[in-house]
Amino acid sequence: MTQALLGCIADDFTGATDLANMLVRGGMRTVQTIGVPAAGTKIEADALVVALKSRTIAPQEAGEQSVAALEWLRAQGCRQFFFKYCSTFDSTDRGNIGPVAEALLDALKDDFTIACPAFPENGRTIFRGNLFVGDVLLNESGMENHPLTPMTDPNLVRVLGRQVKSKVGLIRYDTIAKGAEAVRERIAALRGEGVRLAIADAVSDSDLYVLGKACADLKLITGGSGIALGLPQNFGQLSDTGHAADLPAIEGRAVVLAGSASKATNAQVAEWRAGKPGFRVDPMALSRGENVVEQAIAFAQEHRGEPVLIYATAKGNPQGADGLANIPDNKLDAVIESAEECPGECIFIEAG
Repeated sequence: MTQALLGCIADDFTGATDLANMLVRGGMRTVQTIGVPAAGTKIEADALVVALKSRTIAPQEAGEQSVAALEWLRAQGCRQFFFKYCSTFDSTDRGNIGPVAEALLDALKDDFTIACPAFPENGRTIFRGNLFVGDVLLNESGMENHPLTPMTDPNLVRVLGRQVKSKVGLIRYDTIAKGAEAVRERIAALRGEGVRLAIADAVSDSDLYVLGKACADLKLITGGSGIALGLPQNFGQLSDTGHAADLPAIEGRAVVLAGSASKATNAQVAEWRAGKPGFRVDPMALSRGENVVEQAIAFAQEHRGEPVLIYATAKGNPQGADGLANIPDNKLDAVIESAEECPGECIFIEAG
C-alpha cells in the first residue's frame, strides 16, 4: 500500500478542490476528504487533502479542527504538511490564518513556516509583502467589501502580525530571485531573529517552484493552492505520475452550487443567469425556517433536462457579516443533503 507523502488541511471545500487539482497537475495521486475521516481510515494516495469549514468560525475551534486533521494525516504517514487558505488571504484581525498556523506549529513542535497565498496564474501576486489582485492592491480589488472577511490592508506582514503572538517576517522578492539556496539562508536568518512566520513574495510560477524547493525540509508550509506547484518535486519519483489525473466517467444530471460572496463568483452567477436557470437561496429566509430547501429541489426537478444553478451569492449583504455567520451550517448543508431524495444520479459542481 502506498503511504501518503503530503498531508494538506484546507479551510474550505472549494479551496481544497483547487489544491487537489494543483497537486494532480504536479503528478501526485491525490484524494480529498470532506472533514476529518474516522480514526483508523486508511487511504492510498501520494497526497491527502482534508477539507474543513474553518475559515470564519471561532479561532480556537478552527485550530482544534485543524490539529485534529493534522493528527489524522500524521497517522497516514505523511512526511510534510500544508495549510491551505484563500489566495486573497481571507481573514480578520482575529484570524483564522495566523491562529491555525500557530496551532499547527505547536502540534508539530516546530519553530518556523512561511505564508504565501500567491497564485500568479489567477492574478494573485505578492511584492514587498503586499498582495495584488491583478493590477490593484488587495484592498482595492473588491475584497475590501467582503461581508465576512473584509480585506482592507494589502500588507500581509501587518495583517498576519495582528493575528498572531509570534514575530512575523518577510522573504523579499530580491532573495527569491537568487534561488532556493538564498531562500534557505534567509529562513535561517529569520529563525535566528526569532521570527516564526514569514510572508514570502512571489510574482511568477517560477518563484513558487523556488519556494517549494527551498522549503522541502520544513514540516509545515502555509499558503494558497499556487505554492503547491512547487511541492511535488520534493518527493522524488512518485508512484504513477502518468495516471495521477485519471478519473472514472460520471453520468447524470448536473447541479451547480455557489455560495461564495466574492466578486468573481457574483460575476459567474450573473453570466450563468443570463441564459440558464438559477435559483437563489436566501440565507436569511433559510435561518427563519422557511421551506427554501424544498423550493430549491422543486426548481431543480422542473429543469431536470438541463444543468441548474442553486446559489446564495448576492451583491452586498444588507444583513451584515454577523447575519450570515450565525446561520447554522446544517441549514445551509440541507440543500445538498436533501438532493439524495431526488430520483436519478446527480453531478454536483461547487463554485467559488
